[in-house]
Amino acid sequence: MPDSRPPRILVAADKFKGTLSGPEACAAIADGLEDALGDRIEVATAPVADGGEGMARSITEAHGGEWIPLTVSDPLGRPVEAGYGFFHDESGLRFGVVEMAEASGLWRVEEKERDPWRASTFGTGELMRAAIEKGADRLLLGIGGSATNDGGSGMALALGFHFFSAEGDVLTEMPADLEKAVSLYGPAEPLPPVEVACDVTNPLLGDEGCTAVYGPQKGIEPDRFAAHESRLAHLVDLVGKAGADASKVPGAGAAGGLGFGCLAFLGATLRPGFELVAEVLGLEDRVREADIVITGEGKLDGQTLQGKAPAGVADLARRHGKPVAALAGIIAGEAGDPLARRFDFHAAVVSGEISAERAMREAGPLLRETARRHAEAILALAKGTSHD
Repeated sequence: MPDSRPPRILVAADKFKGTLSGPEACAAIADGLEDALGDRIEVATAPVADGGEGMARSITEAHGGEWIPLTVSDPLGRPVEAGYGFFHDESGLRFGVVEMAEASGLWRVEEKERDPWRASTFGTGELMRAAIEKGADRLLLGIGGSATNDGGSGMALALGFHFFSAEGDVLTEMPADLEKAVSLYGPAEPLPPVEVACDVTNPLLGDEGCTAVYGPQKGIEPDRFAAHESRLAHLVDLVGKAGADASKVPGAGAAGGLGFGCLAFLGATLRPGFELVAEVLGLEDRVREADIVITGEGKLDGQTLQGKAPAGVADLARRHGKPVAALAGIIAGEAGDPLARRFDFHAAVVSGEISAERAMREAGPLLRETARRHAEAILALAKGTSHD
């Protein structure tokens, strides 16, 4: 007997950077489709992220969790307002979700203030500690966009690791005092498991390490590379064999060596960002149930195809034989052919009539209108699928 139900459309978009969060972008697309198609479709939303900016809020909101603001330290030790997510899954497991950029991001420090020798991940550790004290059984941590190059030593200090000088004094400034440290001890209480969303593959040290590759954007001058490299090598020696092993793991150099710190201090697992987010959101089951999947982000270009969320959504849809469409603020011309192969349909807000400036200014309404304008094409794709 033929299936007479309306086609199911899953909207799984990432943020439109600088204008719309993932949930806001999904809502705008869903509203536009419903404006045009009404009860001819069933629409569900699943905001996604790739482990970068927006990951914590997307995961927290998707699970109906709580966003908890608090005052922590910025990279230079100044008090700032930041936050973390907290939610329970269906089994009752309690999750804390943290983005290191909330507290320790480069955006927190004006260019003239950048001091990578002193910049610390202590504030990230404070967010993690707050989630643990609230009762988190597991931590999810997104890393990227850091102002730091401290190997995660600041985070470790905030989580109860103790660094000692040769004189037996407790060192309280990391990484500023790191060179003075000759021993360290972990916290008395065990820490919960930590999974880290990490999409870079750099080791901690060497020509492909965090100092050489990412240091310049944080303000590290070439004549200071050797000093930073030496200090991080000292941290590796301080941790011992576990540190030596962790320093070589792909991703150890992420976020100024925070990847290394998570491995060496916390025994964390580093995972591709979209893979981690998709698992926590149960995205694969939702894709399987849909007739078509719509994804998107602010700009579709060559970088989209290198591990960003829309490409991950497209791959997941393909795996289950579902058509996939992409709506974006801008579609870069040089990515046209690869994008055409990855998506069955794609359209941009910015067009001959709509400038990039206007698209930024009126992002929500214009994205809604773009979805409405292309709704029939999306419906036709959806109807071309088999109804399982």
